[in-house]
Amino acid sequence: MKLRNTRLVSLLSLLVLTLLLGIRPVAAHGYLLRSIPEEGAVLERPPARIQYWFSEGLEAQFSSLRVLNQQGDVVTEGGLSPENNALLTARLPRDLPDGAYIVDMRIAFASDGHVIAQSRVFFVGAAVSGVDGQAALNQVNPLEVIWRTLSLSSTMLLFGVCILYSTILVPAWGSKSFRAGLLPPRVMTALNRVMIAALAVAFIGSILALLQQSMVFFEADVGRVISQSLWAVVRTSTRFGDLWTARMFLLVLITMLFALSLYWRTEQPDTVRPFWTANAWAGLLMVGTFSAGSHAAGSIIWPWVATFNDWLHGIGVGLWIGGLAALAFVLPTALAPYQGEQRRQALLAVMQRFSRLAVSCLVLVIATGIYSALTWVYTPPDVTSTPFGGTLVVKIVLVAGLLIVALAHHMALRPERYARWQGFTARVSGFIPTLRLETGLAFLVLASVGVLSATPVPIPYFIQEAVPSPSESQSLNDLDITLTLTPGGPGINTYDVSLTRAGQPVNDVGLRLQMVSPQRDVRGGWDTLENAEEGLYIGAGAEIDRAGQWWSLLDVTLPDGSIHRAAFDWQITDAAAVQITLPPRPQQIIALVIVLLAVMWVLYPFAYWVYQRLDLSPANVTVAVGAVVGTVVLTLIGVVVIQNTDAQYVAAINPPPTVVNAVIPSQESLDAGAALYRASCPSWESDNQGRFVDRLARTRDEQLFAATRDGWQGSAACDTALTDAQRWDIVNYIRTFQRQNS
Repeated sequence: MKLRNTRLVSLLSLLVLTLLLGIRPVAAHGYLLRSIPEEGAVLERPPARIQYWFSEGLEAQFSSLRVLNQQGDVVTEGGLSPENNALLTARLPRDLPDGAYIVDMRIAFASDGHVIAQSRVFFVGAAVSGVDGQAALNQVNPLEVIWRTLSLSSTMLLFGVCILYSTILVPAWGSKSFRAGLLPPRVMTALNRVMIAALAVAFIGSILALLQQSMVFFEADVGRVISQSLWAVVRTSTRFGDLWTARMFLLVLITMLFALSLYWRTEQPDTVRPFWTANAWAGLLMVGTFSAGSHAAGSIIWPWVATFNDWLHGIGVGLWIGGLAALAFVLPTALAPYQGEQRRQALLAVMQRFSRLAVSCLVLVIATGIYSALTWVYTPPDVTSTPFGGTLVVKIVLVAGLLIVALAHHMALRPERYARWQGFTARVSGFIPTLRLETGLAFLVLASVGVLSATPVPIPYFIQEAVPSPSESQSLNDLDITLTLTPGGPGINTYDVSLTRAGQPVNDVGLRLQMVSPQRDVRGGWDTLENAEEGLYIGAGAEIDRAGQWWSLLDVTLPDGSIHRAAFDWQITDAAAVQITLPPRPQQIIALVIVLLAVMWVLYPFAYWVYQRLDLSPANVTVAVGAVVGTVVLTLIGVVVIQNTDAQYVAAINPPPTVVNAVIPSQESLDAGAALYRASCPSWESDNQGRFVDRLARTRDEQLFAATRDGWQGSAACDTALTDAQRWDIVNYIRTFQRQNS
């Protein structure tokens, strides 16, 4: 039986690893959300700059972009935007000739450290045949699969063996006669050997992880990584390095606590159990470091929920598979002195406890696995025709194999309930051979997890939609002005202004831009745009925070000191926004409820244990219920009061205007307003102009409009014959007092 199981595990291992390593991903770990210009776009003239938004943040030091012409010459280079760590951007020369341009990108995702290469193409003038971009290709790196499998397996084993000791072996076999750990010395020796092996593999996996990640980041071989200490750069300046450092800290802590348990087992044997229990908590945190650096951390739907769910999934796997592997290693030594019924009773004492733990873990693993799958799988083809889906299917098949063996153990523990299957249960009643088979399958599951974490997630079908960026051109005196908002939706937008005179770029002017929401009577600050040469002026800001009507007011300061205004009217839509986060789908909400129910079910025995030990006298129950109800009521009242206070505060400082400025502050409006101000408000220029300047920053348009109609601080109203449009012209002109004194 033992030889047959060994052969079966070997065959399964060879088959599964062949399937897993044969998978070739064809997409990025994160993915491109939006590109400007679009892939294959044919443009009449070169864009001011190119921009590529990704689903996750990138590592600035290891992410780059360069533009090549069709001859392969580098036209320009770029990198990560200072305002947005998920945006790669580069400025383009204005004099690009017609032809094809290839954008080569090297993308290093911060969430999991994966690096991909991707290229896009756009054309100026006309399309050029035979020039195409290349989708992100990211082959599974065998070294990454190896270190992930080693690290995950060892971490799960460390966590599992500590939990096995604390919650299974000590309650089943513990005796105060064995002061050093409460277990027989031979059992503690076996557990110590498992810990030593797991720690050794964990350190090896961690070293391989840092070396492999450094090789990928720097595109260098291992010799250069070591000789030039490139690994130190990765360790200290990347998110991968931060998580690696945290994992190593926990690993060293576990090693120290374990070493102390060995050192003091003779002189202070009572400390052995606390040290092992402390290591269980450290192992719990160590599992969390993998979740923080997993696909889940880069989810565009509730990333923190996805990460926590992944942690719960890892906890369930660690308790089940890690404990199972530790059990398989320990049982032969532990049961060696026993024979017959005594051996059976000792085995049952452990297996029955472990079976209850395994069932709880199974419920948790299935529930959290469903949520994780729904985070990445949107349509059936995501499962049937993507590498991620194929790897996920392999993992599910392996887990199904584990469940079959676990079911056999469950039946063998309860022969009276499954009497009709007596022939089958008798074959597995020895447990140790089938535990070894189950351990082999568990290792393959962890190998599939390693491959899955190195495999790109499917790109959601809805990401492929293209939305043009708003752009408008105007003439101002002898200047031709083109303003482009990119991407042109709520969130951080870049402002590109192209200035030409008679077709030639203009670089000797100053530009300031203000964004205004007229419907809310809200305006942002004035931003000075940077001169990027070749008549291109650029800026960025987050003033556009919602869909609706927005004005862009562009003040152009000429060399002679005169200021002229170009005003642009936009209708901003949510469709134009780059959505790094999305609301959950109904399926995910249902899956999250299932996860919460699973957690409640798993915690129920502990809650019941606490309940049994409570003092349930009427007085205590009354006080406890009153305290809980009072706390809940006071909390709800506090939340409502805070929300209402915040809403009232926002409404108080910025209530919706009763009258809305209907005249965009263009140069024509300012000129008309200046003439009307002098002709229709004769006393204001001397009496109020200084006070206007002092108060403009905190005065709304509707207040200025009311002042022209009703008077202000003792000054007479403007001419009563003025129309509303003329009054708005005056309001727009009064706004310029601030720029004249800035």
